[in-house]
Amino acid sequence: MNSRGIKTVYTASFLICLFGLGVSIYLTLTHYFSSAVPLACSDTGLINCAKVTTSPQSKLFGIPVAVLGLFFYIPMSYLCFPKTWRSKSQKIALIRQIYVVMGILFVLYLISMELLVIKNICLWCTSVHVATFILFILITASWNYSGWALSKTNLIEQN
Repeated sequence: MNSRGIKTVYTASFLICLFGLGVSIYLTLTHYFSSAVPLACSDTGLINCAKVTTSPQSKLFGIPVAVLGLFFYIPMSYLCFPKTWRSKSQKIALIRQIYVVMGILFVLYLISMELLVIKNICLWCTSVHVATFILFILITASWNYSGWALSKTNLIEQN
C-alpha cells in the first residue's frame, strides 16, 4: 500500500469512529431523554427500533447498550485518530487491534439478540454494527501499516 492509501485508511477509520460515536450519543440521548429526543425509526414490523432499544437485551449488567457504544467509540476514536495511527508504539497498535476484535464480538452478540431473541431489527443499531464491521476490516487489514509496523521498515517518515 502506498502512502496515500495508508493515509486513506487512517482517515476512513477515524471518520467511521466519529459516525459510530454520533449514533451512540443519539441512542444514549433517546434512552435517557426519550420525551425530548424521540427515536426516529419505525416501530412496527420487523424493523422496530423502539422494541429493540427497550427490550431486556438492550442492557448488559444494567448498562444500556448505547452507553457501551460510547465506551467503545470514545477510546476507539482516539486509537484511530491519524496521528495515533502513526505512533511507533506497539502497545497502541495492539490495543487498537484487541479493542476492535472485542467490538466485533459484541456486535455479533447484539445481532444474535436482535434476530433470535427480540426478533426485530433496529436500523440505528444496524448502522453501528456495520460501522464496527468496516472498522474491524480496516484495522485488521492494515495491521502492517500501523505506525509501529511502519517504523520497523522506515516507511513512517514518508507518511
